[in-house]
Amino acid sequence: MTSKQRQERLFKQLEVDRPAVYTRTGYPEDDPSYDKMKRYMEEFTDLRGMFWCGKPRFLVPVEEHNELIDADTVRRTLVLRAPAGDLTSTVLVKPKMRTSYHETYYIKNRGDALKYLSLPVPAAEPDVGKFHETERALGDRGVVFVNCGTVPGGIIAELCGSETLALMSLTDRDVLHAICERELQIYIKTLDIMFKHNIGPYFSLQGEEYFTPPLHGRADFQDFVSRYNKSIIDKIHDAGGFAHIHCHGPIGDLLDEFVALGPDMLHPVEPPPMGDVTAARAKAAFQGKICIEGNIQIAHMYEHAPEDVAEETKRLIRDAFYDNRGLVVGPTASPYIFGRGEAAFPQYKAMVETVLNYK
Repeated sequence: MTSKQRQERLFKQLEVDRPAVYTRTGYPEDDPSYDKMKRYMEEFTDLRGMFWCGKPRFLVPVEEHNELIDADTVRRTLVLRAPAGDLTSTVLVKPKMRTSYHETYYIKNRGDALKYLSLPVPAAEPDVGKFHETERALGDRGVVFVNCGTVPGGIIAELCGSETLALMSLTDRDVLHAICERELQIYIKTLDIMFKHNIGPYFSLQGEEYFTPPLHGRADFQDFVSRYNKSIIDKIHDAGGFAHIHCHGPIGDLLDEFVALGPDMLHPVEPPPMGDVTAARAKAAFQGKICIEGNIQIAHMYEHAPEDVAEETKRLIRDAFYDNRGLVVGPTASPYIFGRGEAAFPQYKAMVETVLNYK
């Protein structure tokens, strides 16, 4: 069975010869310590390509200003010129640590949300040729995922930040839903363009994790995720496509919500301590309707011995692949520690070899 056939059948909840094995590819930039790992993964794992649909978030200028705060920190100020008034966000960048994080967000109150709603609506303009080029390059080695951007609930979280979002979900829920409705229509129009150009059938969704516990409860997940994602996933299914959701966090109280939502694959289904769901529990809850992708904790690739990762992989296969379907083995996130690629490689290799030697 080829890697492409294996992944196609996993999305369809059909039996396969072995679990697929894959790692997300957000490697640290300009880090040669991961070169050996990249070559190995390219040769031995079930590959995925990624096609970004080309939808711009904003159709107005975004001005950028940088200010040196101290020897290690730069404040990057982004100014979005919306028709109803400027929106400002700041990011603290630490070049030596190769990291950055938001200090403030575009939306800080109701007035900012109304400014955002004055923005013109973007439309996708995909370079169709790139999708088909990626498909041809992968051949039988894998499939191409289509990324249409963050889902509506995820967008309001990224615009507000967790604290403002929590407060506005109590005081200004109506305007948050107005933004979600706007983003849903953009997402649906983007999908229509994808279908028109025969781009698909595998679609990648992200942003749901902003509404999982402990930041938000079940009611908010239903109101800001399920309410909008169901339309997106139903449209993908109606077109003969498949939906993949990337959602970190403790989702134990939301397993039935995900089943009702209807994605075909869910990543990373995290066990404790980062999540609260074992593979065995998720397998039982999904009842052959959702393929599990995961769930080797990414920290284990840096902190555990190769034989421990191999044993964890065997347990995962035992708990989630007893029916020969429904499992993609992989870490819960991309390799992420700069300069540690050589140290992590034996653990990644142990995971991959355990899957390839499955009988």
